[in-house]
Amino acid sequence: MTENKPSNPLAHLSLGKASEYIDQYSPELLQAVPRSLNREELGIVTQQPFHGVDIWNGYELSWLNDKGKPCVALLQVIIPADSPNLIESKSFKLYLNSFNQWRLASPQALTEILSKDLSACAGADVEVKLFDLNAAQDFAIHHYDAESLDDLDIEVDHYQPAPDLLICTNKQVQRTHISHLLKSNCLITSQPDWASVVIRYEGNEISPESLLRYLISFRQHNEFHEQCVERIFCDILQQCQPKKLTVYARYTRRGGLDINPFRSNFESNWPNLRLVRQ
Repeated sequence: MTENKPSNPLAHLSLGKASEYIDQYSPELLQAVPRSLNREELGIVTQQPFHGVDIWNGYELSWLNDKGKPCVALLQVIIPADSPNLIESKSFKLYLNSFNQWRLASPQALTEILSKDLSACAGADVEVKLFDLNAAQDFAIHHYDAESLDDLDIEVDHYQPAPDLLICTNKQVQRTHISHLLKSNCLITSQPDWASVVIRYEGNEISPESLLRYLISFRQHNEFHEQCVERIFCDILQQCQPKKLTVYARYTRRGGLDINPFRSNFESNWPNLRLVRQ
């Protein structure tokens, strides 16, 4: 008797496959990825130890007004971390492209369509905002007030996630660290994803050298952005047991989109502050 093997839950994705360029509104291009896929491995399917959002910024949004004149805007999308699905990034890009030759009466009409379609894909209410290019100060480059880990002189020999690299003491501290050395790879294509990551915590002191080694250990790891941030959060929480913890990654853009997952067990404000590589 032949055993039925489970099908690949990601086989339907357009990611890694040749795609037709569609410039007429096509909401069916959007593709969902169940968040439960990596949460099963982390043991957090039914209850997550964090709350948060995925912040998407779009820089290549265009459509036609009702006279056929092209319009452009900057896009901000907020997807709640407790939504059943994340939205696959290539499908998001193809979906946005489908507005390129689509006529709309107003930016508000576009905002309403985007919110409806993205909410349906994510399975939860998604917040959408459009910004006029004259309001570009909302997308200005910022500098995070945090202790950089990147100048530490360390030896590294782990390039797959290794939570046992994390070393803690009994000293109680409040720390905010930043590193620009986070690199992981796309789960499907293995193409590199680059990010800066902010770690804010209160509790047992984490050795900065060990934290940097741990972050670098993602360098050859294949996982989506959102999944990597949740893995980092869960590993630090389990290994070091901080009372408070925030993990916030700012990924460089691909296809005109950057993804910025924010996960915390104590902070509710998620500043959408663009970094220099974005």
